[in-house]
Amino acid sequence: MSSYPSGRTRIRRVPELAKYDQDTLYQIIDAAYVCHIAFYDGTSTHCIPTACWRSGGHLYIHGSNGGRLMKLLSKGVEASVAITHLDGLVLARSAFNHSMNYRSAVIYGQFEQVIAEADKSAALDALMDKIAIGRKDEVRPGNSKETAATIVLRVSLTEAAAKVRCGGPLDDAKDMQIGAWAGVLPLEQVQTTPMPDGKYSAIPKYVQEWGGSWPVICSTILAGLGIASSSHSE
Repeated sequence: MSSYPSGRTRIRRVPELAKYDQDTLYQIIDAAYVCHIAFYDGTSTHCIPTACWRSGGHLYIHGSNGGRLMKLLSKGVEASVAITHLDGLVLARSAFNHSMNYRSAVIYGQFEQVIAEADKSAALDALMDKIAIGRKDEVRPGNSKETAATIVLRVSLTEAAAKVRCGGPLDDAKDMQIGAWAGVLPLEQVQTTPMPDGKYSAIPKYVQEWGGSWPVICSTILAGLGIASSSHSE
């Protein structure tokens, strides 16, 4: 998709960084474990972090059926969902031109409750796969009481937009003679050594592969988005 899907998804500030295609949106969402959901409850505005995952063309969340967030979203209130990955601090030769490298997505819409038991079970299985492929087959599944106490909601990804910045500083020509160090201080999310709890019968493959050999590195993900690390943008 080369154009914004709705007026409120149109990126107006540095529009050349806008990404309206599905692949970029999905990759940003799939790299996240947490999103922030903003909504108005009739009295005040809130923004709450919660676990999230994608299945098909929807973003899913879950929570207690007694929680304020789930109760309000179940009623169909308008919501805005934000996901951001910070990939680096961009240091320029002037204070004004400092920036950050990032991948972000914003989704607008109304959540709907997943009612059918088969669909709800499939959604929760997808969450387990998000945490670790095969995990759902190794642990006790949720019982009827636990499932009844859990609400699963989803929002369509049809009204969403992504924005990505990658590259070095954009200094003014008159500042290029300044001797201050300029460049990028990369930031990366790294999977570190697993910490076992109690006894276990075997170490799953996803645990064995979790450590330093499987870092989630900014440059690798950006390459997957087809964005060259040397590209310059604000």
